[in-house]
Amino acid sequence: MPKRNILITGGAGFIGSNFIPFFLEQHQDIFIINLDKLTYAGNLQHLEDVKNNERYKFVQGDICDVDLVKSIFIEYQISDVIHFAAESHVDNSIEGPEAFIKTNINGTFTLIEAARKHWLIEANSPKQGFEMSRFHHISTDEVYGSLGESGFFDENTPYAPNSPYSASKASSDFLVRSYFHTYGLNVVTSNCSNNYGPKQHDEKLIPTIIRKALAGEDIPIYGDGKNVRDWLYVLDHCMGIDVAFTKGKAGETYVIGGDNEHNNISIAKTICTILDQVHPKENGSYTEQITFVKDRLGHDFRYAIDAHKIKTELGWKPQFNFDAGLKKTVSWYLSKYQKS
Repeated sequence: MPKRNILITGGAGFIGSNFIPFFLEQHQDIFIINLDKLTYAGNLQHLEDVKNNERYKFVQGDICDVDLVKSIFIEYQISDVIHFAAESHVDNSIEGPEAFIKTNINGTFTLIEAARKHWLIEANSPKQGFEMSRFHHISTDEVYGSLGESGFFDENTPYAPNSPYSASKASSDFLVRSYFHTYGLNVVTSNCSNNYGPKQHDEKLIPTIIRKALAGEDIPIYGDGKNVRDWLYVLDHCMGIDVAFTKGKAGETYVIGGDNEHNNISIAKTICTILDQVHPKENGSYTEQITFVKDRLGHDFRYAIDAHKIKTELGWKPQFNFDAGLKKTVSWYLSKYQKS
């Protein structure tokens, strides 16, 4: 089988930097070009183990740069795209939404338009050698809005984004969908629940809890801490992306969740209990540092995913038990924060 040259965007981010080493190992016939702007959320140190791999190439640049993206498609004869690159921190989108509009909407448009021009002669007519070329768009369950105490998101849930971040991701989802229906471009979209695991940026909930605990500072929890998320271990997500990219049906969406619903206060208490065991304080418990702070604007109450479709149609299921995944995660950050 000929080598596939796959453009991965945002590969220095949390999920991308877990995905690239996994994907290179799973597929010996691929060459990866990682295009990343290296904003504050990107970290090349997380790709140290692949930087000398002959099937991997890093390019620093912006997905909104039309000329750069076009040149990458031509130089590397890009056969596929797996599109992670996005501004993703909800608080930042509330403070400064413009960057989210540029990257998540305009950047996605730049990429998919380059793919269309490179892969298709005209609508529904691929160029020779690009008959199997696929654009996989990575998105979030936040596009579906907020759930009450019961119910689940699935692929048929109406979109109802509540933050500038989720609105920008919803827009990019619709853009990708339109390229399938209008041009016949081979696209797949996956919408995932909250990821956790090694290499996540310090600003996110679980790293923040660990970091603040170890620093002896207040551990900030929004509102009453009752907001619920479905937690997906990052390697389980990588496996889900792999199966959707390689086996998914063109034009389809797959939601990927971890079957792990927990509210924020229970996450904080569980992490503090783990830290009490593996890195005890001189006096008392880390749980004493938990503090409630003013709630986030427009804070969605609950997200939960029914991943029936990807499980039954593509044979994926999460491998990591939540307690085991959380212990691995705490261990990784403990090592990181003790070095710094």
